[in-house]
Amino acid sequence: MKKDRVIVIGGPTASGKTGLGVQLAKMVNGEVVSADSMQIYKDMDIGTAKATTEEMDGIKHYLLDFVSPDERYSVAEFKKDAEEKIAEILAKGKVPIVVGGTGLYIDTLVYGIEYPEIEFDEKYRNELLERAETEQGLAMLYEEAKKLDPEAVKKISENDIKRITRILEIYKATGKNKTEMEKISRLNGPKYDYKVFAIDMDREKLYERINLRVDLMIEAGLVDEVKRIVAKYDKFPTAMQGLGYKEVVEFLDNKVTYEEMIEKIKQETRRYAKRQLTWFRKNKDIVWLDGLLQKEENIDIILKALEA
Repeated sequence: MKKDRVIVIGGPTASGKTGLGVQLAKMVNGEVVSADSMQIYKDMDIGTAKATTEEMDGIKHYLLDFVSPDERYSVAEFKKDAEEKIAEILAKGKVPIVVGGTGLYIDTLVYGIEYPEIEFDEKYRNELLERAETEQGLAMLYEEAKKLDPEAVKKISENDIKRITRILEIYKATGKNKTEMEKISRLNGPKYDYKVFAIDMDREKLYERINLRVDLMIEAGLVDEVKRIVAKYDKFPTAMQGLGYKEVVEFLDNKVTYEEMIEKIKQETRRYAKRQLTWFRKNKDIVWLDGLLQKEENIDIILKALEA
């Protein structure tokens, strides 16, 4: 039986995915499912570059702004939620367009990766998070994760507390590493026919856009946004370890100066963009778009590829 077609637009941060997704949705009668692991969180708008109502321009977006920052949200939950929203869009006779830069989220859909229900040890999780509170502790956890699952560790930052602890938790709960679990889980294949596009861009231009975006986030009130979140939630949110947020927390804790905070956010965001591009380049079936082209030109490329 022929599978329903789903369009995917990936790429690095600040490359223009949101605008392209909205424009394409208007052309093909589509709706957007976000694949961004930070934009799922409520109250975290500025630092995640969450699309505003104006930017959505009347196009319905799903999986934005629905998880509390002090709650954990797994890749397995994303896959379930995303497939439900895709089915909902198809039932309306519209075209689902998955848009986002979280490669792990996109892979779980495109490759049909299933994550079995795993009972995690809450006590062990808290021990890991406690150890991760210091730089030295986090570095040791990173090395432990590297020994257990070198393949998975290649894809993440050495400061990514959430994913480092996840690798360790999966191994403790199952006796298998995350990479082994994913290989087993791919056997059934994807639920839909995904056509994947990704935006590439001249590195220098991309870095300029990232630097400008960070400046605009600071002007828009990122520091105050972080203050509000820290004050609102009793339990310190795991989400606050996200890019842009942890650096502001360091500033508020007087660990870095205001200028160092801004420079650090820019540097870490540039590094993240580089990792995103590396991740997407692993997909051999991807159709690459040039982020410096006009949206209309990239949409023409997308529509031609869909007809092929």
